[in-house]
Amino acid sequence: MINLLYFAGIRDLTGVPEEKAPLAGRTVGELLEWAEEKYPGIRGGGARVAVNEEYALDGDVLAEGDTAAFIPPVSGG
Repeated sequence: MINLLYFAGIRDLTGVPEEKAPLAGRTVGELLEWAEEKYPGIRGGGARVAVNEEYALDGDVLAEGDTAAFIPPVSGG
């Protein structure tokens, strides 16, 4: 299982701040496909995925116990 964290507007979309999913051994790209199927529109806002507090690429493989966070775009001034 991997831990999933949702922040800001993504949390509003999912309705939960966190959950667990049986995605160990899958890629971040596959995680995004899974999330889009479960929560339509989650990919539409340009969110990035961080795994264990580091931004991840679509081809990165998730390991048992990893934490993947969906982080919406941030702007500042």
